Amino acid sequence: MEFKGITKRQEGKYITRYDILYETVDHKEKVYEMISRNSNLTTRQELTEHPADAVVLILHDRTGERLLLNREFRMACGDFVYNFPAGLIEQGETFEEGARRELREETGLTLVQIDRILPESFSAVGFSNEKNVCVVGVADGEFAPSDSTVEEIEAAWYTKKEVRELLEKEYFAARTQAYCYLWSSAVHKGGDND
Repeated sequence: MEFKGITKRQEGKYITRYDILYETVDHKEKVYEMISRNSNLTTRQELTEHPADAVVLILHDRTGERLLLNREFRMACGDFVYNFPAGLIEQGETFEEGARRELREETGLTLVQIDRILPESFSAVGFSNEKNVCVVGVADGEFAPSDSTVEEIEAAWYTKKEVRELLEKEYFAARTQAYCYLWSSAVHKGGDND
């Protein structure tokens, strides 16, 4: 695909809608609709070469035997969806600061250990260039309701067995579903680790 240009279509408070014009290998025009957190995209490089927009938290308890998941009402799909705690990185925040703040705001828990910060990844490549940084680690503390009235979140710890049961009957965000499937299906020496 050869990038030919980008046109801003509509700017909202948090996202902007664009049409990207490409030329295919058989010299046909392809207009692709997309959204971005950047309200001033003008070049192909800006589609990929920008700082991460958000953090995603993949967190276990101190034993490593339970996974933290949010059951959150997501307005775009009109239902509750299981997802990792996540949120936008605020202006001037580091990944770590954003992760600690989002965790506290959504769950009341404290990020006590960061084991790994994964390289940037795209969250919804079918329609957006939003980038995330996944923070992997350990959380602890007491659960508290979300401090935002526009976020209906029920945070809880889940064992592998509980996650397997959720996977059979509940809605998940795709990245969370994939991780949960792999994590809950892992068998350790000596048997299943529920």
